[in-house]
Amino acid sequence: MGLFKKSNQTEESQITIVEELSNKISQSGMPSHVKDVAMKELELLSKMNPSTAEYTITLTYIEYLVSLPWNIKTSDNLNLERAERILNERHYGLNDVKNRILEHLAVKILSSNRNSRILIVDDEDITRKNLEHVLKKENYEVVAAKNGKEAFEILDKQEFEIVLTDIKMEGLNGFAVLEKVKAKYPSTKVIMITAYAAVDSAVEAIKRGAFHYIAKPFKIEEVKLAINKAVEDRLSSISTKGSILCFAGPPGTGKTSIGKSIADALGRKFARISLGGIKDEAEIRGHRRTYAGAKPGRIIEEIRRAGVANPVLMLDEIDKICQDFKGDPASALLEALDPEQNYAFIDHYLDVPFDLSGVMFIVTANIPDNIQHALLDRMEVIEFSGYTEEEKKNIALKHLIPKQITEQGLTEFPPEFSEETILKIIQEYTREAGIRNLERMIATICRKIATEVVRENKPKNSIKVTPEVVEKYLGPRRYFFEVTDAKNRVGVVTGLVWTETGGDIIFIEAAKMRGKRELILTGSLGNIMKESAQAALSYVRSNSSLFGISEEAFDAFDIHIHIPQGAILKDGPSAGATIAMALISLFTNRPARRDVAVTGELTLSGRILPVGGIKEKILAAKRAGVKTVIVPYRNKVDIENLPDDFKKGVEIIFIEKIEDVIDTILV
Repeated sequence: MGLFKKSNQTEESQITIVEELSNKISQSGMPSHVKDVAMKELELLSKMNPSTAEYTITLTYIEYLVSLPWNIKTSDNLNLERAERILNERHYGLNDVKNRILEHLAVKILSSNRNSRILIVDDEDITRKNLEHVLKKENYEVVAAKNGKEAFEILDKQEFEIVLTDIKMEGLNGFAVLEKVKAKYPSTKVIMITAYAAVDSAVEAIKRGAFHYIAKPFKIEEVKLAINKAVEDRLSSISTKGSILCFAGPPGTGKTSIGKSIADALGRKFARISLGGIKDEAEIRGHRRTYAGAKPGRIIEEIRRAGVANPVLMLDEIDKICQDFKGDPASALLEALDPEQNYAFIDHYLDVPFDLSGVMFIVTANIPDNIQHALLDRMEVIEFSGYTEEEKKNIALKHLIPKQITEQGLTEFPPEFSEETILKIIQEYTREAGIRNLERMIATICRKIATEVVRENKPKNSIKVTPEVVEKYLGPRRYFFEVTDAKNRVGVVTGLVWTETGGDIIFIEAAKMRGKRELILTGSLGNIMKESAQAALSYVRSNSSLFGISEEAFDAFDIHIHIPQGAILKDGPSAGATIAMALISLFTNRPARRDVAVTGELTLSGRILPVGGIKEKILAAKRAGVKTVIVPYRNKVDIENLPDDFKKGVEIIFIEKIEDVIDTILV
């Protein structure tokens, strides 16, 4: 008897769960094709025994489908002045990035403010003229066609936001018009109107992509309501096509933080996924439900957590994705990031299309060259270069110091940092493109001040942090100006390199010793740099008379080229000109000026080819105290695009051939 009662209770509980899920499915706002899948799964669930594993898997799947924000979207705050104010208040500099964000916002504002264009296709003159008259009064731009053939001709010439079409027409019917529109203009909303209303034709219209279906005779208010819904739906899904932004630059330059500011400026939710070290393709696409412990991919999961279908989604460290036997996560991202196909992104766990076209993707990377080429092709790369000393000083005074004073509990008696103090910290205690170490140094000073206040019970008055007391808090200086503090030497030339942490200087050393004309290369050099060294030696030997070197000078010597910091792998062609100058200095016995830095790829004919990372290299030169920078002539356009404060304090010389600057570099 007890078992019978228990069985009844289980059945009642299962019926209640099925009814609740059925209500949730109907209220979830999911598309009709997804709703069909959910209802089929629910029907299977109602026939399963609750004690089986399949019951739990199916129940979890349906609950997950219901929990997704299928049609919940935040409206963009289309206010250009507000967005500009937010970006300027939170971030100093980064003008190129800010301008690109404001451009994106301006495009959305223009798109949303434009009067929608409507095409009416109907073979009844009265219906066509009535609709045309009413809709023009509503400030829509209206064009009318009396049959499908005329509609085809009009659609070949221009695009419409909305098409109202009758189904039954002579020749080309409404379904032909629908197919034409969907083939050529997928984002156009088509509303079908017919006097021959039937369930079959309505289902067929929706299956073929119609937005709405209205039966004749209709009330004009019903048409207006359908058009308003179509306009709202189109505006909310104005594609972010062409705006998958890739923020590329050294660590600590504000890539992630500006992503949050973009979300706030647009009034969208913000979500972030760290891709560094991801090896499993299922992290992106999810696991199929047949696996135990299956779950959706990170993209769908973050959208569910955000609770909206159009968040700003940041994919951090995309250049550090790994690849192994578990799949290729970078390739799995192609579907999600491609604007041509992400409107129907299929996660393996969901197994139904989810529209990602409303998501604004922002990708970050240190070195964009490490991103898979097909993936990089779908992004617009915006370079984040390092900050100048002036920019770092302003960021510290406006943002970092107030933040650390609050975090270290010093708001009642905030320490005062002078500009000279900040410059001393920047020059003597940090050596970076970004500002992370600068913030750490400021935090260290604030913590030590907080300790003094608590330990010595000092009065709560303002404490002045002067350049003289910096060493007391941070210890002896950690960095020196390598260039200005060094002497000119024979065979040692200053070069400029670009790394994932920004620009840096290197010293290329050349030495000769009795031997059999061997070339020795050390310093963890990659293949490209080794080839650059061989090309530089061949150029110097073949043009020895040009530099006043005898042809026999190379015969009895081995040549050793070394680049210090041997633990760091170095590669790239931009050291070719520097290596050549080191060899010329060595064989002419003329010391090279340490405050002159060279970068450029050298050919066997002596031409200097352009190289990358010019902005970062100039910043590195300024940090090291270099007075003159020699760059390829074809990099002149990169220099001209730099703000004046980047070029301030350093002379830039453009060269096409190495012999043009021998007297500039060699004493």
